Amino acid sequence: MKLLVVGKGGREHALVKALAESPGKPEVFCFPGSDAIFETAKPIAADGLESLVAWMKANSIDLCVAGEESYLVKGPGLANLCARHGIPCWGPPKESARLEASKEFAKQFLVRNNIPTARATATDTLEEALAAIAGEYPTVLKYDGLAAGKGVAVCPDETSALTFLDEVFTQRRFGAGRVLVEQCLSGPEVSVFAAIIDDQYLVFTPARDYKRARDGDLGPNTGGMGAVASRRLVSQDVMARIEQEIVRPTVAGLRKEGLPYRGFLYFGLMLTPHGPQVIEYNCRFGDPECQAVMPLVKGDLATFCLAGANGELRSDLITFDDGWSVCVILASAGYPESSRNGDLITGLENTGDFRVYHAGTRKKTDGTWETHGGRVLAVVSGGITRQEAVAKAHTAADLIRFDGLQRRRDIGILNFD
Repeated sequence: MKLLVVGKGGREHALVKALAESPGKPEVFCFPGSDAIFETAKPIAADGLESLVAWMKANSIDLCVAGEESYLVKGPGLANLCARHGIPCWGPPKESARLEASKEFAKQFLVRNNIPTARATATDTLEEALAAIAGEYPTVLKYDGLAAGKGVAVCPDETSALTFLDEVFTQRRFGAGRVLVEQCLSGPEVSVFAAIIDDQYLVFTPARDYKRARDGDLGPNTGGMGAVASRRLVSQDVMARIEQEIVRPTVAGLRKEGLPYRGFLYFGLMLTPHGPQVIEYNCRFGDPECQAVMPLVKGDLATFCLAGANGELRSDLITFDDGWSVCVILASAGYPESSRNGDLITGLENTGDFRVYHAGTRKKTDGTWETHGGRVLAVVSGGITRQEAVAKAHTAADLIRFDGLQRRRDIGILNFD
């Protein structure tokens, strides 16, 4: 099998590794990829979606796996172009990927299909947003579009709300777009992933990520400073309720509304006192949750995704480890407001019962690695118990050094003990 993964970050590094480890030993390519990814996958020559799909067609690629969300909605859409050229794609077409690309579209979909979610109002101006907030804090503000994980703000007061609204409406930090003013829910968060194939689905191992930059859930929001994953993260009763009230109605709603879907769908959920509610959809695996979940997936992921892209759910091809997986992110100086590049990374030569996925690194001509992005590395380890996985992951993270390194030391600990 020849397959191509689209993306370049830590999530794609984890996907490339998992796919390459499938029993059939597929030939794996990646675009645009990274230096670390290209130690497993082969690079290709392309300069955009059209030339990428043309290359896949000319080189008889059997499967395209969408990792990074932006390609699903860029131009004609990655999956749409693949379909036009007869290439199976594990990822939804552009019209369905609006569940992630537009917060307003997703909210309307949730309401139409009676799926539990926070109430919200769409606004066009800073003044409209303030009127919709009506002095009720905390509130959640969401930019209606893709913003690389930075388009949502939980605002405890008017000062923080004005700061975010100024970025969106005055500075146009994310481009033109509306803002959803949303009710602030409370409770533990959980990320649930499902492989959806038309009217069928398979739920993967749930995870929980840590968004704040510093220990104790303090500091600014980030793209995620770590994650913990396990089939035991959420009770069977709660998972049954999530499946009945959220996953099944979502799959049914997609079918009813003529939105084709073959790929991973991420359900960002809040476990409120009144039951699970949807915070957001992502039309791909989460990051860094993917890095925590993939080591728990056993079997033939490549053939599973190929079968799914062709409309067949082959749940017999994969199983899920019943243990725990903990992912610790090592971030660069300045993150999340900025990131410092060029700091030498040491300790990557260490080996053991852990995995290291690269998110923001660059390989130098002398073979050493340096920082090249905000979130630099994900260090992941597993165990039969959460405590074992936590100890192993943090011990492994201690082996790696670079100037300005930032990490949280309560990943897998906070909100449990």
